[in-house]
Amino acid sequence: MELHEIRKSYGNVTVLDGVSLTMEAREFIAFLGPSGSGKSTLLRIIAGLETPDSGEVVLDGRRIDTLPPGQRDVAMVFQHYALYPHMSVRENMAFGLRNTGVSETEISARIDQAATALEIGDQLDKKPGQMSGGQRQRVAIGRAIVKNPALFLLDEPLSNLDAALRTRTRVELAQLRKRVDAAVIMVTHDQAEAMTLADKIVVMNDRRIQQSGSPMEVYGRPANAFVARFVGSPPMNLVPASLVVGQNALARVKLSDGAELATQVPRKGLPGAAALQIGMRPENVAVVAAGNGTTDAEVQLVERLGERTLVYALLDDGAEITAQDEGNSPVRIGDRIGLLIDGAAVHLFGPDGAAHHPERDA
Repeated sequence: MELHEIRKSYGNVTVLDGVSLTMEAREFIAFLGPSGSGKSTLLRIIAGLETPDSGEVVLDGRRIDTLPPGQRDVAMVFQHYALYPHMSVRENMAFGLRNTGVSETEISARIDQAATALEIGDQLDKKPGQMSGGQRQRVAIGRAIVKNPALFLLDEPLSNLDAALRTRTRVELAQLRKRVDAAVIMVTHDQAEAMTLADKIVVMNDRRIQQSGSPMEVYGRPANAFVARFVGSPPMNLVPASLVVGQNALARVKLSDGAELATQVPRKGLPGAAALQIGMRPENVAVVAAGNGTTDAEVQLVERLGERTLVYALLDDGAEITAQDEGNSPVRIGDRIGLLIDGAAVHLFGPDGAAHHPERDA
């Protein structure tokens, strides 16, 4: 599937501004972004529920944005299921196939196969109102599966489920994709879903694609400050700093309290006189005794997660920073601690938000 310069506006409000993307066969892509970033609109354009102002959607070498939804070889699973309440599960799954002229024998075979894969074979004679939310979501997925589409579109398919069911259904989706010979695009604002299920994450914001890549590529080498803060839980720390004057090939930076840090980021290409931000993941900031780290901070919150402890602290300049400590950390709120920053893992971000990555990861 290919998207070529997709644009969409509603009146004076631009929702998508020149979005282009290439998707491989059987690839699972997650559109990830905050509300209003355009991800659901893009999904609806692919499905044929919205019309782009300009641009093209190509599937298997065929332009489909000019075709009605039923002729696109695409199946969509909606956030709110969109099941017919007066029909049984079997009738819900059969409805779209009957409209396209598939034989009753073939319809029955496809429904039985999908019901087995989704473990809803004993639910086929029930109506949606007699089922749990998780079961209704499986029916919605099954209704898409029986169409044997070239492309599945999932619009926040797990958002209406409780936490435990969401985790179990996530596992089921991961297993299901191995049995389905089709590409999948899922829209989500839940990065755990994106990181767990997707081959490629497409991070969207401000009407455009900010970055696309494998989950760990996006996590480890964010393209800009927005991606750095949006992907990761907790997000990447961004702390003000300035470039230390020198002739070294690798940048050395200074924090607001005067502490200096040697990085592995090439100096070449960095904005010399402009203010920078240091970016580091919490796992690259260790808790040590005050005076023994890169800089000192005051503990604001301690989050104990069993195998690790997250320490939320405040630098003397008021900047917030999250560090990671061992599971049985003795740190308490109000403590004065040292923070030891791993300079080799630090990223630098310029005034425009563009990222400059450490050389070891290049």
